[in-house]
Amino acid sequence: MTIRDRGLVLDDVSRAIVEQLQEDGRRPYARIAAAVGLSEAAVRQRVQRLLDAGIMQIVAVTDPLQVGFARQAMVGVRTRGDSRVVADALAAFEEVDYVVITAGSFDVLAETVCEDDDQLLGIVSRIRAIEGVESTETFMYLGLRKQTYAWGTRRTGAPDS
Repeated sequence: MTIRDRGLVLDDVSRAIVEQLQEDGRRPYARIAAAVGLSEAAVRQRVQRLLDAGIMQIVAVTDPLQVGFARQAMVGVRTRGDSRVVADALAAFEEVDYVVITAGSFDVLAETVCEDDDQLLGIVSRIRAIEGVESTETFMYLGLRKQTYAWGTRRTGAPDS
């Protein structure tokens, strides 16, 4: 790992460790060590530094449909005033799993995972009741074609020469 102006940046070895964990979050440190050319202790230390720095998390990712959540939607929110206040309020909703402040047609986007359309309607109603929300538009997901988290190991900046 190296330090740049904008914070901690993954070096090639840390990136390789993250890739190993993206393939299998329960992969033993000894197996990761063999794959990346470090000792098991060194891998354990690097993983802990990545976790402590908030660069990565090791989590179980479920298929919402398989665990009883049949409706997913992205809610676009237009705000008046400070959009960060609305984003913070949305982030407190248990049913909302992703909140981003944007530039463009919407000030905030919030992804929600619901059991059914009734629950989605209730959430959208609660969103509209937040102070500072001017309007919403709901985009219901009809199908998922790609969901990946591999961007975490893509290189940033100019290609090496």
